[in-house]
Amino acid sequence: MRSAVARLIRSSSSTSANTSHLSSSPVLLNTGNAFFSSAIPSDPKHIEEPFKVEEAETVKVKPPSPDKLLVLGGSGFVGSHVCKEALDKGFVVSSLNRSGKPSLSESWADKVIWNQGNLLEPSSLKDAMDDVSAVISCVGGFGSNSFMYKINGTANINAIRAAAEKGVKRFVYVSAADFGLVNYLLKGYYDGKRAAEAELLSKFTYGGVILRPGFIHGTRRVGSVKIPLGVVGAPMEMVLQNVKPLTRLPLVGPLLTPPVSVTSVAKVAVRAATDPVFPPGIVDVHGIMRYSEQK
Repeated sequence: MRSAVARLIRSSSSTSANTSHLSSSPVLLNTGNAFFSSAIPSDPKHIEEPFKVEEAETVKVKPPSPDKLLVLGGSGFVGSHVCKEALDKGFVVSSLNRSGKPSLSESWADKVIWNQGNLLEPSSLKDAMDDVSAVISCVGGFGSNSFMYKINGTANINAIRAAAEKGVKRFVYVSAADFGLVNYLLKGYYDGKRAAEAELLSKFTYGGVILRPGFIHGTRRVGSVKIPLGVVGAPMEMVLQNVKPLTRLPLVGPLLTPPVSVTSVAKVAVRAATDPVFPPGIVDVHGIMRYSEQK
């Protein structure tokens, strides 16, 4: 009997000790911006003061620098409009010229970084490709068949290969639409264009865009003289853009390809070079007009 009473007393003492231990052990409760202790205080009138957690300091991250675009043929009719469009969009623009900065009196030319180089000398292209995220080539020309192939084909192929070796992400090439019989009359011109297109599609499978405009109209500067090509081109564009099915007619169909404004070509070229979701591949004149109308 006495042993049973002793065991009961020891059990009661042990339970009391454990309870005392638990009541003195603090448990933190998260109530949002403050933490409270759940421990039972020895003084019932005492109120535990909450302690606040300081918010982390906001770190200001420097915004990424704007993309740098290299415009080949930047002093020409199409290239100059591409440079102006890219500058208006806030991009850093560089260009390549045999003599460096050309003698242009327009204000936009002072904002372009002009590099000295020759597309027919691949070694002179490497420095111009430094830190470039995209290249837009507007290089082209007319003359003998051998000269046209060299300017439209070889020069652009050299640029495409140099850009690929430098790890440039995107390359946009302003080519030309087929004009049926005209292709045979300007064989060197079109053979060169198509050779450059093939090289671009092989080197820039996911970042290569080929624009194929027809007649490009706008105000063209020849020396000190401005030629308003839009006087003829704009009305033709309005008429021919609605006769797309006729362009599929044999022989004469390609001659009905509608003209497109140089501002539209420049706008789409810059977008294709800077928009990572712009689809790669060939964009015909109707695609150029459609993309240029998008915001």
